[in-house]
Amino acid sequence: QGQLVESGGGLVQAGGSLRLSCAASGRIFSDYAMGWFRQAPGKEREFVAAISQGGGSTLYTDSVKGRFTISRDNAKNTMALQMNSLKPEDTAIYVCAATTKVILLAKNSAVYDYWGQGTQVTVSS
Repeated sequence: QGQLVESGGGLVQAGGSLRLSCAASGRIFSDYAMGWFRQAPGKEREFVAAISQGGGSTLYTDSVKGRFTISRDNAKNTMALQMNSLKPEDTAIYVCAATTKVILLAKNSAVYDYWGQGTQVTVSS
């Protein structure tokens, strides 16, 4: 079984930065495209960003383009989400996920095989 563990969440003021990490174990990490989703209280889970198996392709939801950067290190079995210029509306639980599907499908949460437990990000105004 694959396992994903997130870290790096916390409380930050608007305009600040956070870097989330996702550590993977139990499977061949480079076989999986990786994604970040978030869920705010009272809202549905939302796609944030994804990166292809080799790291050469990325996808972002429009609201985070230019502010967030997704990356991965296949040698270390880790993925990261660098979040800059954070806004109160970015407040949510952020969850990483893994899929064997191509990145073009990565916005669809149904294609993911493994999910982490999530890490809380709170942005104060």
